[in-house]
Amino acid sequence: MNIKNFKPAIVYTIYIASTPEKVWEALTSAEFSRKYFSGHAVEVDQRIGGAFIMRTPDGALHISGEVIECEPAKKLTVTFNVNWPALVEKLGPTLVTYEIEQAGDAVKLTMLQSHDREISDDILSGGRTGWPAILSSLKSLLETGNALTIQMQPPERMLAALKEMGIGTP
Repeated sequence: MNIKNFKPAIVYTIYIASTPEKVWEALTSAEFSRKYFSGHAVEVDQRIGGAFIMRTPDGALHISGEVIECEPAKKLTVTFNVNWPALVEKLGPTLVTYEIEQAGDAVKLTMLQSHDREISDDILSGGRTGWPAILSSLKSLLETGNALTIQMQPPERMLAALKEMGIGTP
């Protein structure tokens, strides 16, 4: 996979009153991620080619991928493949990159969702809805000790676009 062929489709930057090490732990620890990611557990084998897995609160596989870039407390890039039938086949792989930078007394966290082909706004509406909620909950957890409780469902326009493409959803 040539990551140079991937272009960011979604980019969010937030500032967190924390340290790069704590932000890294939040992004790569199953125990920590369950707290801000609606009960989902992120499992990362922190080496190039290592597994990236996200499990639902009941332990089922939700996202699978591979570590593409890994610089602890600085940068993590993974393939981020949702476990929905035909999704990757029809839409191609997704890359998610987290860039962590010290910014004075805070940490600048930038999340990029990138694709190697054009993806419609209707399909991207899922990430554009989900990522701000996830990152806001992560920020709240790191700064206050309490994650946000945000009830999330895939946007109807995304589900309709997937259905129109013949992609089944759970």
